[in-house]
Amino acid sequence: MNQSNHNGHRTPQSVWEARWNLIKSSPRVIILGTLILLIFGAYGRRLWELQITEGEEYSSLAQRQSTREVSVSALRGLIYDRNGEPLVRNVPSFKVVVVPEYLPYYDFTLLPAGEDGERRIEVTLSEETENVLIRLAVLLDLPYTTTGDAGGPEEDPQLGVREKVEQAIQQGAFYTPVVIQRNVERDRAMLVAQERLTLPGVSVEVDSVREYPYGSLVSQVLGYLAPVPGELEAEYKERGYDPSSDRVGVQGVEAAFEEQLRGQKGRRLVEEDVMGRVVRIVSEESAPVPGGNVYLTLDLELQRHVEEALRWGMNRPTVNSPRGVAIVMNPQTGEVLSMVSLPTYDNNAFVHGISSEDLDQLQQNPHRPLMNHAISDLLPPGSVFKPVVAAGALEEGVLEGDTTLNCPGTIILPNKYYPNDPGRDQTFYCWIWRQGSHGDLDVIGGLAQSCDTFFYKTGGGYEDFEGLGPGRIAEYAEMFGLGSPTGIGLAAEASRPVPNPTWKRLTYGESWSTGDTYNMAIGQGYLTVTPLQMLNAINVVANGGTLYRPHIAHHVTDAEGSVAQPFAPQVSRTVAISAEHMSLVQQGMESAVAYGTATRAQVEDVRVAGKTGTAQFCDDIMCGTGGYDQPEHAWFVAYAPVETPEVSVLVFLYNGGEGSTAAAPVAQEILDYYFHGDEADS
Repeated sequence: MNQSNHNGHRTPQSVWEARWNLIKSSPRVIILGTLILLIFGAYGRRLWELQITEGEEYSSLAQRQSTREVSVSALRGLIYDRNGEPLVRNVPSFKVVVVPEYLPYYDFTLLPAGEDGERRIEVTLSEETENVLIRLAVLLDLPYTTTGDAGGPEEDPQLGVREKVEQAIQQGAFYTPVVIQRNVERDRAMLVAQERLTLPGVSVEVDSVREYPYGSLVSQVLGYLAPVPGELEAEYKERGYDPSSDRVGVQGVEAAFEEQLRGQKGRRLVEEDVMGRVVRIVSEESAPVPGGNVYLTLDLELQRHVEEALRWGMNRPTVNSPRGVAIVMNPQTGEVLSMVSLPTYDNNAFVHGISSEDLDQLQQNPHRPLMNHAISDLLPPGSVFKPVVAAGALEEGVLEGDTTLNCPGTIILPNKYYPNDPGRDQTFYCWIWRQGSHGDLDVIGGLAQSCDTFFYKTGGGYEDFEGLGPGRIAEYAEMFGLGSPTGIGLAAEASRPVPNPTWKRLTYGESWSTGDTYNMAIGQGYLTVTPLQMLNAINVVANGGTLYRPHIAHHVTDAEGSVAQPFAPQVSRTVAISAEHMSLVQQGMESAVAYGTATRAQVEDVRVAGKTGTAQFCDDIMCGTGGYDQPEHAWFVAYAPVETPEVSVLVFLYNGGEGSTAAAPVAQEILDYYFHGDEADS
């Protein structure tokens, strides 16, 4: 019997009982209820996991999605001359970058491997993304794309904005800023910055770029900065570089001291909004460390005057040389005080992005302005090599101080295979043969008059006189530092082995002849040297027997100015020439300036020792008809003062003619300035 109140209605208890009876009588209701409980239980458990158990992990993940670790470039160190004059500057510049991940939308598909076995990625950009990149290209006045008919092999090979972004995506650099343009003008950069709301993923950054205030005056010594070469990207990545944005030293001091100049990048955590804009710096994980400052042994004022003197010498109507080198060194330490190579180039052109037309003009110039000819040109030295032969002949006893050899102007060398056939004899000429002869000369006179015949006989012998021979000439040449790099440390330093009979057999498959020895004894034939090698060899004569390793850096300081790396003079070897024999060579060189072939190098109140050189040549630019009729390079080497040498000079003029008339006057200008300063011009 159902319970009810006095009004006939069921009590609450009876209602719940009725409902329960209904549930028990319907299995579907039981199943439905069970499912509802399970669903709510599952949601509750997952909610517990998300908020309590795994809450910290997901909070960190969300934080990482809004923050990004970025590298902070270090300020590159500066380069100074020996007197503290800055030769480079770091100046602010704007660059526009794109972070692919923050573009509106893009997709990529992994394509099957090609013939080379590598798989490629096909990138698909949305219409919104294309609109962003097109607008950016318009603002920067850059090509949007270089695909299809846009551009070609004859056009500017600059990549379009689209290709730069696609390449970054293909390389997986989704969060790495892609540099679209460097050195953007301020007004143009501000215009891009103002449109950032409509250009998601695009930002303007302040960059630091090199400026070379003295341009071509020291460009061959300093070099310049350029993007990481494509073939070396993997290597530079391992060293901590970002090939997409970093620049590295190319040539000169910028390359040689890259590690000291580059500094260490810093790391910071930044928070960004959905458009990739930095909202705040979350933390500074490591501060950037500025690069070290390199102080050179170079004297800027001397460099300026040396270049002026060299240009004057090259442009003289009687010379008209298209290429020249002038080097000034301290023979007591190996320090390079000045190094000029002409023609040259302005390294600022590479900072701002040299045009293909200007680059082609530099590369197609047969005299190679981009090359430092002081360390990279391999040339026949001519008679400036004779002091080395004289020193070796004296030390080996081939010559004594009072030995005299006769110069009749020409000598005839019989063919040893056909001694009875005068038609096969070979005539060798002294440079004076048209005017007469030198007569009898000792070693001092032979050097003073630069007598070829004296050195033909000294080097290769004649009749009953036994000469030094090719093997010993080569031995002493190597002792004086020829045949191997000087070790100055600048990129692209050239060197070629000193020739000898074995070398000729291996190189040309021919036997060495006495004529080869004659030519080598006067610095001709197969012998080639760089101007720096030759001056360093003469330094051995100047300082009495020590071969130093040339150096152009004096010391490196850290950002606070403390010396972090000094560069002391380094002795490569002590040359085994007695003081008595070296003194005879020195007297011969001083006599050359006093009364011999180098009188045009005399400097008032200064004792100068020197040696002229005139080297016949035949190269890919010009060549004579053969025999004695060949174009000639002009050389001159000198040091002063003779009693206590403190400076040495080399001058080389391509196709300059006689060293005595073309090169010696240039050296005189340099030495006069060095010892008398501005008084020399007054």
